[in-house]
Amino acid sequence: MIDMFKNFLLAFTCVMGINACSSTHTELQANAWQQVSAKGKLHQRHEASFVEYKGKFYSLGGRGIKPVDIFDPKSSTWQQASKPPFDIHHFQAVVYQDAIIIIGAMQGRYPKETAIKNIIYYYPEQDRWELKEEIPVDRRRGGAGVVIYQDKLYLVAGIRNGHVGGFVPWLDEFDLKTRQWKILPDAPRSRDHFQAGVVNGKIFAIGGRTTSQATKEVFSLVVNEIDQYDIHSQTWTTLSAKLAIGRAGTSTLAVNDEIWLLGGESNRPSPAHNEVDVLNVTTLKLTSFQPMVEGRHGTGAILYDNAVWTCCGAGTRGGKLELKTIEKIELK
Repeated sequence: MIDMFKNFLLAFTCVMGINACSSTHTELQANAWQQVSAKGKLHQRHEASFVEYKGKFYSLGGRGIKPVDIFDPKSSTWQQASKPPFDIHHFQAVVYQDAIIIIGAMQGRYPKETAIKNIIYYYPEQDRWELKEEIPVDRRRGGAGVVIYQDKLYLVAGIRNGHVGGFVPWLDEFDLKTRQWKILPDAPRSRDHFQAGVVNGKIFAIGGRTTSQATKEVFSLVVNEIDQYDIHSQTWTTLSAKLAIGRAGTSTLAVNDEIWLLGGESNRPSPAHNEVDVLNVTTLKLTSFQPMVEGRHGTGAILYDNAVWTCCGAGTRGGKLELKTIEKIELK
């Protein structure tokens, strides 16, 4: 009876032209976020990444040199692997073939972190780290968005001088087969402390800020605009949709024909944002989604077994409250 009433209300709002009818297909068929209990040791971390490889979840990097934590969603258990060769933070890790790739990352302490010069590979099955090619000196930066599409890696925007300044609108392509680097057209605007997403040959730059410790504007200069890059036509477009609540340190995830933006931090000290926004890449409509149980920033999100998962990150602006909780939302 309750479900029938909900369906009636949805139909009524769509007929009346109320915004609810613009909700995405996934949104209308999702449960609520729930925290997941887990066994084993987990290292709390932020400015890190959270990715899936062959059914296991990898939490890696972040400030300080910490072992890789591996989560088995079937047994809900954590186990540890090796440490990286040095501190690696402020990056969006991506999975390609048998490796987790890190590019566009930082190392060092706030506020004068430096961009890491190499592309870094972590091989989960061998528990092995390897430094690969050097990034061209004049294109190095951290806090950038990273996606892979058809054997090519795309490095989007970022910041050259830690938190001091030097944010850029750059877009670069690295061919993972030929190992060749290519400079592509700049985005319409700079942004850093964000993650990118790709669906159907289009890259979406959403969230982030232009960090400027030099002018004492570390958290406030958030970017509300959403920029889209068409890989095939090599052109940028700024969407009419904008974020209602701008924030950086967000997690970005492609879910079917949607781009999800989770959490983040802004100029408010506490708590971190728990808001979730969903962009339908077909209609280019942006809708608010069910908020997470906890606000968090500086981590990642995973689509696995018909659910969206996230963990770790920081629960307040900056990194004083590092989280060790896991939560997920199941898609019906």
